[in-house]
Amino acid sequence: MKLFYQEMLGFLLVIITSIVIIGSSTIHFATIQAYSQSYSRLEGYGTSIGKLALAKDNPRHELDAKFLKNLQVVMEGEDVNLRIFNNKNRQVYPETTMNWALPQKLFKQLKNGKTIRIRNDHEDGRVTSFSNKDAYTSVIVPWRSNGKLVGVIWIGSRVQNVEQMIVREKHNLITALLSSLVIGGLISFILSYYISRKIKLLSSATKKVAQGDFNVHLKHKDTDEIDDLARNFNIMVNALKESNDEIKAQEKRRDQFMADAAHEIRTPLTTINGLLEGFEYDAIPEEAKPKSIALMHSETKRLIRLVNENLDYEKIRNNKISLIQSRFNATEVLTNLLTQMKQKAIQKNDKLILDCPSEVEVYADKDRFTQIMVNLVQNALQFTENGKIKISAWRIKHGAQFEIADTGIGMSQKQMKYIFERFYKADPSRAKIGSGESGLGLSIVLSLIKQHGGKIDVDSEPGKGAKFTVTLYDKGYKEFIKD
Repeated sequence: MKLFYQEMLGFLLVIITSIVIIGSSTIHFATIQAYSQSYSRLEGYGTSIGKLALAKDNPRHELDAKFLKNLQVVMEGEDVNLRIFNNKNRQVYPETTMNWALPQKLFKQLKNGKTIRIRNDHEDGRVTSFSNKDAYTSVIVPWRSNGKLVGVIWIGSRVQNVEQMIVREKHNLITALLSSLVIGGLISFILSYYISRKIKLLSSATKKVAQGDFNVHLKHKDTDEIDDLARNFNIMVNALKESNDEIKAQEKRRDQFMADAAHEIRTPLTTINGLLEGFEYDAIPEEAKPKSIALMHSETKRLIRLVNENLDYEKIRNNKISLIQSRFNATEVLTNLLTQMKQKAIQKNDKLILDCPSEVEVYADKDRFTQIMVNLVQNALQFTENGKIKISAWRIKHGAQFEIADTGIGMSQKQMKYIFERFYKADPSRAKIGSGESGLGLSIVLSLIKQHGGKIDVDSEPGKGAKFTVTLYDKGYKEFIKD
């Protein structure tokens, strides 16, 4: 069954149930009210007639038969009948040869001054029927004088007269309830259509997403839970779109890596193979052989370095290296680093600047700390020409910070998002032969810093250089950052 019909059925069941409950309650109340009014009216008649019988000028407490006959004629206009019994439980009006008497159980209650109410004398087992033809709703009112029973009056009206009002109430109620049912059904249809339409839109949008369309957007007004669902759906689709874009970017980088890796490996292998063929066919002059051998050594080292960087990255990424951490002076390491990099800086016409106190204590693995700094400085040299690279260090609360800032080509926000990923090159056209060419340097840096429990931040703009800030914490204050 479709949701629309389920909702319609649900709404109608609620309406019908409400109508049944309200209708039953109303009819029950109308019935009680009708009989209560009838009892009150009849008791009023009985009491008023009793006052005449108990009048001071009527010491025998008897009512004239002619008066009662005329009174009965008047009462019949309202379809009311009456019977009067004396204090010995004998019917004295209307006169009859039959020995009419009230049940002794009721008569005892009447002697005690209790008024008896009879809803339907054909159904009430306490009394015999006062008429074999019609059922009566009646009251039996005792007349008492000086605490003694002097007479009893039975006064009744046909049940059908009492129930006429109930029937009218039922008709009015049925009319009202049918009108409510029609109006409720119409409202149910509108609500069901409104809700189903929203869900259909959600279903249609879900199908589009399942087919790979992530440009779906649902309009919503934040008025109900379905609108909340639509808003969450939009958030989910946006996340899926970003994830899909990320996957495509990853695939693109993977394809680029495969091409770069093939190129990086093919180039030195081609060079080595060509030189070996030259040696084999004696095509290389004697004076060029030392240079050719040196070139083969260089290309072989290049291949070994490429393989080692990959292996080193895998070990670091999988936590297969052991850090031997200790306290040492980072300034000494950085001073030695600048000495090692001086020649490479001269080749790029760059100026290396060290700005730090004579002693900056750091808690780290000394060899891996050196590797981090070397990779960061090499990265700065790779993308900086005719500029300067400044290396700064200082102590912070419970740790030390190191900053490598260059005046190179810089990076965009998009490039900064991916620079720590494996094989990513911010500017592939400027990747030179030598250190940093594999695209693994910054990935290794990030993994090592995380294993030290530290962090690295990057700040850069295109054409304005880049600044890398490394934070390493003292023992017991490490900050563990999730991958």
